[in-house]
Amino acid sequence: MQNARLTRDDVARAALRILDELGLPDLTMRRLAAELNVRPSALYWHFPNKQTLLADLADRIVTRRHPAESASGWDGRLRAEAFVLRDALLAYRDSAEIVSSSLALGLGENPAHARLRQALDSSPFDAESADRAATTMLHFLLGHVSLEQQRLQYDSLGARSGEPVTLESHEGDFRFGVDILIAGLRDRASADSPAPS
Repeated sequence: MQNARLTRDDVARAALRILDELGLPDLTMRRLAAELNVRPSALYWHFPNKQTLLADLADRIVTRRHPAESASGWDGRLRAEAFVLRDALLAYRDSAEIVSSSLALGLGENPAHARLRQALDSSPFDAESADRAATTMLHFLLGHVSLEQQRLQYDSLGARSGEPVTLESHEGDFRFGVDILIAGLRDRASADSPAPS
């Protein structure tokens, strides 16, 4: 590929392939440049450093799946969106770590939070409470998927004893956590509602 024709999308797509095949530790700028048949300096026209590349990947990962639209009510939409985002994260190796680090550094657009927040648009919460609810769900989501991805990786390496973990075995735990959070939000909404006069 000619350096002059290399685009930001070319770099990101190649990075996602390396991430999926080899994992985050092997996603280096040098390896990425070799994959694209360019010098590492050519990558810096598109991404000034590796962390900005990872932030772009984080945004791409969580926006690859379309938002949940079929659910009704703010609680149904929030629940559906949490599952859509979990699926998006599980589609790429080490994705929860990438999204978490970008979030911690304040890089990227943070579309995961935006999607969860949008699901709460019709909720009875004020803007600050809705933001906090979306943040809480996102933190649970990232923590849960990170643990899932680590266990799957350890199983693939034979580092854990016992039966291998499957994604299906974690889905019940994830569903329980999401349902508990939403039940708490419903209770909070009821408690904040003015009593009928």
